[in-house]
Amino acid sequence: MGDFNLALVIVAIVVCVLVFIFNVYLLVNYQHPDDANQAYFPKFVVVVGLSVALISILMLPADVANRQACKHSIYNGACNLTLPMKDLWIAVYIADALLVFFVIPFAMFYYEGDQDKSVGKRIKSALLWVVTTAIVCALVLGILYGLVGKVDFTVMHLSSNTTNFPSSWDFTSNQQCIGGSGTRACSAYLASTSSEKTWTMRTTFPEYIVALATIVGSVLFAIFGGVGIACLPLGLIFSFIRRPKAVITRSQYIKEATELGKKAKELKKAADALHQEERSGSKGRKWRKNVKAVEKELLQLEEDVKLLEEMYPQGEKAETAWALTVLGYLAKLVLGILGLIVSVAWVAHIIIYLLIDPPLHPFLNEVFIKLDDVWGLLGTAAFAFFCIYLLLAVIAGAMMLGLRLIFITIHPMKWGATLMNSFLFNVGLILLCSISVIQFCSTAFGYYAQATAAQEIFGHTLQSLRGIKYLYKYNVFQIAFVVLAGLTFIYYAAFGWRRKKPSGKFQLST
Repeated sequence: MGDFNLALVIVAIVVCVLVFIFNVYLLVNYQHPDDANQAYFPKFVVVVGLSVALISILMLPADVANRQACKHSIYNGACNLTLPMKDLWIAVYIADALLVFFVIPFAMFYYEGDQDKSVGKRIKSALLWVVTTAIVCALVLGILYGLVGKVDFTVMHLSSNTTNFPSSWDFTSNQQCIGGSGTRACSAYLASTSSEKTWTMRTTFPEYIVALATIVGSVLFAIFGGVGIACLPLGLIFSFIRRPKAVITRSQYIKEATELGKKAKELKKAADALHQEERSGSKGRKWRKNVKAVEKELLQLEEDVKLLEEMYPQGEKAETAWALTVLGYLAKLVLGILGLIVSVAWVAHIIIYLLIDPPLHPFLNEVFIKLDDVWGLLGTAAFAFFCIYLLLAVIAGAMMLGLRLIFITIHPMKWGATLMNSFLFNVGLILLCSISVIQFCSTAFGYYAQATAAQEIFGHTLQSLRGIKYLYKYNVFQIAFVVLAGLTFIYYAAFGWRRKKPSGKFQLST
């Protein structure tokens, strides 16, 4: 048993190192050239934040493997060498909360500070914002914890008599207790509702912080995840459908490039005007609306330029470039179809296992268990894949809604062109939603992940917390998730196949 746990510790260490290396690779390749050889503190925060997010997602499969290490133990001491998963969960999610609410905002305020100011003034300004936020958060958390920081467990009071050990047992459906009279409630199945009692206790403050952070993340998860579970695969499929079918002529290329050049000049003129307004201090509602409009038009312009380059490859390797473009769209189609299968499986599992009471079938839980029977870690790997896919769906949903809703700030992630403020924003979003993804997965796969430390935190404490338990009792987040997934699917079925039309002459509201 100890050898298995030693192997699990080694695997955990190797995975953490690989996650760190992978995140450094993402940072190096996604960062904007303007941030090269500078902004080291925001880069450090990005790598740490992404590492915490991915490790927290992978901790749930590790929790399951850790439980399986002792599933055949016949005495408690046999499990002393397992990983202290509950302590690790609390530590990871407190780190998650600190990064989301304090470290990342500080890094963003510092990075976006006026470049004309000295480093000391930028740090002072960022600290002022973060300290103010910390004081407000501490007051709110302290008041809420003092007033409603308790859990109410519904328990059933059962009891029975004692008697001498008999030579034979005589139990019937009407007499299930030892020693006779039948007046005691010893059967939970037959006990009356009057035997139910409420056991109240105060939760620990770290668990309460995790619970509140989970609620905030669950709201974002239900919105972004519900949209993303549909738009992630369908976006890839309809990207293939809207692909350029053939290379355009040189005259068509010159005409389109001229139009894009005119639009670029209009955007530059508008951006200069907005920058001038910012320096003069007149940043009102219309200014923010115009900034949002410029960002949208700029993203659309970049997409048009990329599409034009695909339709008219140039240089000595033009034919090779076109062949790679075709293969890229074919890869999107294949990945989109596979992703659609996973998304349908997710939605079907939520309906079958979570929304219908009692569940119709364990579904994916049983799939993971059978995969574990084939090979010890195969089910755990499939479990990890479904959890990570859900997080990718959240990111895809945030990107889609960010381009369409005026109140969501656009922070696109682009290969070789992502500024640190966009990096930090998306890392914060990933960290905040990762808590909810874990809670959602521990609930959705409760049969497979039973008796784990994660289920103890998210399955019992969170769902019994005062003022919060009703959101989980009535499956509010799961219902919102499924409804938004259905609406997004209908939207893509109706409009996803259409090509985007040029927006025409760009204008700002005055």
